Amino acid sequence: MPYLTSAVLGAALLCFAFLGLRARRADGPLDDYVTARNSQGAQAIGLSFLASGMGAWILFAPPEIGAFVGPVALAGYAIGSSLPFIVLGLYGPAIRRHLPQGRSIGEFAEACYGAGVRRWVAFVSVAYMALFLAAELTAIGGIAAILSDVPPSLVILGVAVVTLVYTSLGGLRASLATDRWQAWLLLALLVLVGGVAWWWLPPMPAEATMPAIPAGSALSVALTLVIAVTAANLFHQGYWQRIWAAEDDRALSRGALLGGASSLLVVMAIGGLGMLAAMHALPLGEPPMPFFALLSAAPAWLGLPALVLAVTLVASSVDTLQNAIASMAVASSGRRGLSVRAARLVTVALMVPVVWVALQGFSVLRLFLIADLLCAAIVVPVLLGLWRRMSPLAAVTGGLAGMAGAIVPGWLSQGSLAAGMLAATFPGSIPTLPPFLGALVASTLVSLLIAWWRPGARFQLSREGDPR
Repeated sequence: MPYLTSAVLGAALLCFAFLGLRARRADGPLDDYVTARNSQGAQAIGLSFLASGMGAWILFAPPEIGAFVGPVALAGYAIGSSLPFIVLGLYGPAIRRHLPQGRSIGEFAEACYGAGVRRWVAFVSVAYMALFLAAELTAIGGIAAILSDVPPSLVILGVAVVTLVYTSLGGLRASLATDRWQAWLLLALLVLVGGVAWWWLPPMPAEATMPAIPAGSALSVALTLVIAVTAANLFHQGYWQRIWAAEDDRALSRGALLGGASSLLVVMAIGGLGMLAAMHALPLGEPPMPFFALLSAAPAWLGLPALVLAVTLVASSVDTLQNAIASMAVASSGRRGLSVRAARLVTVALMVPVVWVALQGFSVLRLFLIADLLCAAIVVPVLLGLWRRMSPLAAVTGGLAGMAGAIVPGWLSQGSLAAGMLAATFPGSIPTLPPFLGALVASTLVSLLIAWWRPGARFQLSREGDPR
């Protein structure tokens, strides 16, 4: 059985590599390598948003939220997963008009506020994506250990190396090409695995009720997830690349709507499976993993398509993150003449520490939450860059206020600055609303007040089409 599993996973990864390498442009310029500028239609953009956003995390987090917190919090998670695409679909056309040759969120920040803000934004974006990448590779190792006898390290290295080959050689076009196929494959596998697991569920106990916590607590969790997931994903450079990859504004807007709607439905569906596992009183395990509890009640053969599903989810997000981190590094270098070969070397070099972290099996949830909070503290000042009254002073002050605002709720409730700082690092790896809400409200209010008090002049951005 390990040989069959290894052969099936190897075949899936080789198919992804073939699709990615077939899409590469052997002699394309660096700009095409990192943006595939103006080349993708609405369907391609939408499927790419879906595939790149749906990693292995959907097999863990949404089912657990559904099983223990209930439908309200699950809806918050689904909205948070889809909202970044909607925001970029609405905001992206203005970014394309004002920065037609842009390549990254860092360049957008520099065009609005200068090089200092760009460095901070680039650091937050790369840190978030590196954690995301390590988490995805760690997750596929854990899933391989649950569903097969294949060594987890072999699966981690297989996914990392194969995706690295086609993204380093093919750039963004390779990632976009594989995303289209991976999106359809993951949808088909979700229907197959979810449908068979549902069919084999034992009878529901007569006293079964839908998982739920008090309405106030559920709304608090939902709002926390909306803020955290939306803010963090708006610093995902892979999504920003697709702003310029879209062939026109219409394709971007329609693609973002498709990606957002499909992501919302996928997260709700997979979370609903977690609720079903809880309502049927299945043993959820320790730590609880409702999705895999469902598989334990299904035929043994279902483990193989479930593992292929997990590999597809991880590969689709990992290849996007690999190219996104490399493109951010290239854009942040400030060297427009940097070669494609150098960009490929950057891609390979950045994967070495990420793979090392993934092989250690660390828990990255707390680090994820801290990265999410950093993003929440500065996301509004960054996105306000197209407002003509914004200035570097307003953006920097707003970002600092956001970080302070994350600490204040814990400081006030527990009576000391140290306690407030500890609460903002999420001890116990539990997402709580006050730090996120404090960061978002403080950064927004201070940015608006400073911009109104001391309006700034536009940096390099063109005023044509200024959305005043």
